[in-house]
Amino acid sequence: MLVTGFLTFSRPGPPWYSLRLRLPLNPKWENDLPLSGILQQGESLGYKICLVSYRDMKHPEAGGAEVIIEEVFGRLAEQGHEVTLLTGSFPGCKQRDRIGAMDIHRTGSTYTFNFDAPRYFKKHLEPQGFDLVAEDINKIPFFMPKHTKVPVLAIVPHLFGTTVFQQASFPIAAYVYLYERFIPRVYKKSMFSVLSGTTHDDLLARGIPKEHLRIIHSGMDHDLYKPSPIPMGDRPKRLVYLGRLKKYKGIELPILALPEVVKKVPDVEYWIVGEGDYRDALERIAKDHGVADHVKFPGFVGGQDKVELLQNSRVLVYTSPKEGWGLSVIEAGACECAVIASNSPGLKESVVDGKNGFLVPHGDVPALTEKMLKLLETDELAATMAKAGVEWAAEFNWENTTQKTLALIEEIISGEKRS
Repeated sequence: MLVTGFLTFSRPGPPWYSLRLRLPLNPKWENDLPLSGILQQGESLGYKICLVSYRDMKHPEAGGAEVIIEEVFGRLAEQGHEVTLLTGSFPGCKQRDRIGAMDIHRTGSTYTFNFDAPRYFKKHLEPQGFDLVAEDINKIPFFMPKHTKVPVLAIVPHLFGTTVFQQASFPIAAYVYLYERFIPRVYKKSMFSVLSGTTHDDLLARGIPKEHLRIIHSGMDHDLYKPSPIPMGDRPKRLVYLGRLKKYKGIELPILALPEVVKKVPDVEYWIVGEGDYRDALERIAKDHGVADHVKFPGFVGGQDKVELLQNSRVLVYTSPKEGWGLSVIEAGACECAVIASNSPGLKESVVDGKNGFLVPHGDVPALTEKMLKLLETDELAATMAKAGVEWAAEFNWENTTQKTLALIEEIISGEKRS
């Protein structure tokens, strides 16, 4: 039997001698390996990875970024890699927890986690001897390369840049903007995994070397998200948004378009699905524009209920000024639902304009109104775009995303050993 992995000493010096076996992704023969006598009790098959991220999937404001983290690193943990997730606390949470095969440590809060995380890591986690730290730079960086000697993989959905000043108060916006400015210096030796070509080009322009950047698109759960059994003509005239209710997401733009849409499609509904601190403002905007009866707030919807909602809707609307990729767009496509999105970073890569949906200039309400009416009034066009969405979504799967991530981790750790 040919074994293509390799053996390393994981803890030098008695009495902690032990061998760790590195395995390739999903080896068919892994259950046949004679492991007794090789691994000490408590050893893992694979790498020891500490993942640092603001939220986990149990957080009440978890969104697409958290889905990607859980799907990829959860799979790595199930394959035998030891994954510890350091993440922020939320009311009612357990400080120690498990999600699948991942060990969860929670500390700090939304407002203090970027300060608390490095301290908690140094005190409680670094002594465990990780092979790699994976830092999810999804809000502001934690600057983990300053707090550990092991290699750091930076995972970046997108950075805010100057757009943060349009989305947050000046003190918070300035804080985020300045933190992002230090990324090229602090992470100069790190590799980056990015969700889209837009984020790749952004980091390149900021001074990150091209050879340090890898584009790894998110995947899809095709066992859950399936094409709709409901003909387009039998579906309600429903537009839907799925995600966190945050001001920076531009969720109010379809509301601003509704007064004109209602004149031609009086039974139209806009379902804003999710939770967040922008809900009250959205309700006020809908009331002020006289369309409150057409805007619904069902709260969080997940799992099979989410799938059935997409399958019985006509259009997903995603009018954000900037996204890392647009996982909801791909999920909607898999459920045979057309898409209208802002022609903005990230979204312009997940929507193929004129194929699985339409792209409109961000903030252009008349253009948005026109596309909404086209897909609400023309069943054939909506059905054609929805079917194209199914074909587009089929190109993305979590197994491929996980395999590419593991290959990058292998590359980083192998390079560290050679140096």
